[in-house]
Amino acid sequence: MIQLNDFRRQWADTREAVLEAVAAVGASGWYILGAEVAAFEEALADRWGVRCVAGVASGLDALEISLRILGCRPGDRVLTTPLSAFATTLAILKIGAVPVFADTDACGLIDLDRCRELLSRRPDIRYMVPVHLYGHALDLDGLAELRDGFGLRIVEDCAQSILATWKGRPTGSVGQIAAVSFYPTKNLGAMGDGGAVLTGEPDYDAAARGLRDYGQSGKYRHDAVGYNSRLDELQAALLRRVYLPKLAQWTERRRLIAARYLAGIRNPAVASMAPPPESGSVWHLFPVRVAADRKQAFLQYARESQVLCGEHYPISIPDQKALCGVPHELAGDCPTARAIARTEVSLPIHPYLTDKEVEQVIECCNHWQG
Repeated sequence: MIQLNDFRRQWADTREAVLEAVAAVGASGWYILGAEVAAFEEALADRWGVRCVAGVASGLDALEISLRILGCRPGDRVLTTPLSAFATTLAILKIGAVPVFADTDACGLIDLDRCRELLSRRPDIRYMVPVHLYGHALDLDGLAELRDGFGLRIVEDCAQSILATWKGRPTGSVGQIAAVSFYPTKNLGAMGDGGAVLTGEPDYDAAARGLRDYGQSGKYRHDAVGYNSRLDELQAALLRRVYLPKLAQWTERRRLIAARYLAGIRNPAVASMAPPPESGSVWHLFPVRVAADRKQAFLQYARESQVLCGEHYPISIPDQKALCGVPHELAGDCPTARAIARTEVSLPIHPYLTDKEVEQVIECCNHWQG
């Protein structure tokens, strides 16, 4: 069976380096907020081209902490996308703020034209959490125009977009803060949860470091009601010593596979969702669209063809049961996002796919009788 993600192959490739990293942490005798976390933060900052990185326990925590740093409070309106992992909205809700959902474009990225129209008549919206979905970079020029034109405080959700660019500019470089996830399926994933807050502002970085550690400014000095949200020494060691050095190679492999899919899948019943041409996608996912009433049949057909596909995300966030009775707003009906949710299928795309398996996936898609 061709896997959506193949951690067994990753383990076979990285086992010795992982065990060496574990041994190094064990020998150090320091397991929380030590040298490994500091070294990884420095390495990621250098690789991303950002001034400051603070490791936290998860991507969700990175988003929530980032919003708090920017001053988001209960009742504040936060513009965001209806099509993402639920964590994007959950971070807003955990603060007590109110998500305001604007529709996406055909690529699945939040529609900046709709956002501009909404912001022009809603001066109460002062915060925004855009998502670089599927590893596709959102239009950073357009996002910067919204930031400057409306005085927005922006947290870029870069959970899926490490190394992605817009016209050569990295994601995470427009918002005052960016949030990253190291969940195992991410392009740079740990062997457990993890996340980071990225910023060019040292004051924001200091705030993130305090909030992640019970709100401390020094040992037993609690200046804020914070979190227990610290990136583990062990995960930091794995990320820096093992996975980050492979990231460029892994990203190039994802891009090669995506290019092969785009060129090879010719079945109109399995429609690719290519990013905007200016987007240097890192292809965290490879989404295609299949007619909603045939999607489950396609998933079953693919499984019978030994191809395991996924769904990201089959229910739009405003339609989730968890939001029933919870304050939120929709800027229109979000028809594009809801249509994508009903029709999206994710094909396998990970750096350990063989060329033969890539061809098998293409053959499966082209032989499907939609």
